[in-house]
Amino acid sequence: MGGLLRPVADHPWAGWSFSAGWGSREKLQVSLVVPETVVEISVDVSRDARGRLRHPVRFVRVRADMAVEDVPPLDALRRPAT
Repeated sequence: MGGLLRPVADHPWAGWSFSAGWGSREKLQVSLVVPETVVEISVDVSRDARGRLRHPVRFVRVRADMAVEDVPPLDALRRPAT
């Protein structure tokens, strides 16, 4: 994966902090990257009272057959169908 990713300074999540795990106050050191690679992930949708995922997201594979433009924005998946 590392060879497919490029760091970026003006990422929309710049300045955010990320927790190291469930109930942890430890902050992760992250490198924000250009969103230009599509990957498939596996997610257990269980959430805690704050809306955070309760279990780790797992990487499945790189989707070289898809472009970033083929993936709907996350907020579009949450909108009710009209």
